[in-house]
Amino acid sequence: MNYTAEYEAKRTSAEALAAQVQSGWLIGMDAGAAQTPTIMSAIAERARKDEIAGVKVQTLLDVYPLEYLADNSLFGKLTSEAWFSGGGSRRAVNGGYGDIIPNYYRDIPKYIRGMYDYDVFCVSVSPMDRHGYFSLSTVSSYSPAMMEKARRIFLEVNDHQPRAVCGAQVHISQVDGLIEVSHELPVLPPTKIDAISETIGGLIAERIADGSCIQLGIGAIPDAVGAALKQKHDLGIHTEMFTDSMVELIQCGAVNNSKKQIHRGQTVTTFAFGSKRIYDYIDDNPGIALLPVDYVNDPNVICRNDNMISINAALEVDLWGQVCAESVGTKHMSGSGGQVDYVRGACQSKGGKSFIAFTSTAKGDTISKIKSTLTPGAVVTTSKNDVDYIVTEYGVAHLRGEPLSRRAKQLIAIAHPNFRDELSFEAKKRGILI
Repeated sequence: MNYTAEYEAKRTSAEALAAQVQSGWLIGMDAGAAQTPTIMSAIAERARKDEIAGVKVQTLLDVYPLEYLADNSLFGKLTSEAWFSGGGSRRAVNGGYGDIIPNYYRDIPKYIRGMYDYDVFCVSVSPMDRHGYFSLSTVSSYSPAMMEKARRIFLEVNDHQPRAVCGAQVHISQVDGLIEVSHELPVLPPTKIDAISETIGGLIAERIADGSCIQLGIGAIPDAVGAALKQKHDLGIHTEMFTDSMVELIQCGAVNNSKKQIHRGQTVTTFAFGSKRIYDYIDDNPGIALLPVDYVNDPNVICRNDNMISINAALEVDLWGQVCAESVGTKHMSGSGGQVDYVRGACQSKGGKSFIAFTSTAKGDTISKIKSTLTPGAVVTTSKNDVDYIVTEYGVAHLRGEPLSRRAKQLIAIAHPNFRDELSFEAKKRGILI
């Protein structure tokens, strides 16, 4: 096959691809840097001119300034349905011109295959290799499922995208149209590890044994945990998101994946997002396996690694141990993502532990994140029955299997001192402390 000739026949402009979009279409994109801002801008321009209406766009963790997420005048013409919100889709949901699909991340491919038919799947890829394949680069996630269900596949071929040799691929024969772009991938600003985050990171790290397999999220606390783990040995990684702190752990020798029960010798993830260093590290690296999320985030897969450690965040926790990680009261922030997937997977693992970690207060110590009851309207992400360890800068509470009264006592003990009397009073009034 002459793949170069086929490539040239399918190469076109963003405007030409957007011209194919018809009213009522369902467009799919995957997470983060896999999204296609140039194609979506051209489609948004058609919506702005009233040439199309009723088009819906499904995506996860938007990281580009996509017009349809910023311009509420496009609502009804080009409307967001987010599996998990980034900045733009968060504003759209809270502004009443975007929608959210509640889910566990691991289940998205099942929903895609069983419930949705996509008119087009849009994805950013690395340049084509000599065999006619494009790497989906930083993301595998639910892209394979969308490619199965999409009537068309449009590509943005970006020469800044890394080539993930152990990740999802698309062949030129599957592609209906492509454009070439050349722009840097979006990056996360570097986090600053403050004293509180460092304390929390140390509390968690001292409970992680050599040879453990870890999952980390993003932010100052996970980065602090990563920094505190640099003195460990023979760690492994099986994670939803591949982050900068993980690159550091691999490069310093703390992670070598030598003790894992599955994918020994490889770091397993479903998508990567962070600095350019991450993207450079993924490029042509057989040690990084970017695999579909219905495998990577399946608790029955996660738990196959012994001593699995999951570390996630929360916005608030009540005295039952209910964890809210996705809203501030009724204000939508993100989504469930893979938190519950990894809480359950780690707790099913032989020797595994799950940590929910956060600073004890917000807004200059005026609000306690440990509460007698969750803020009205708060969304429960991890249930009281699933939660394992809760960590603040004041200590560690182990809740799994504990009676309510002991849970409450432990949580009050790691709350900020300014709020402990109030929490104790409320707990006694409600008959929680006995």
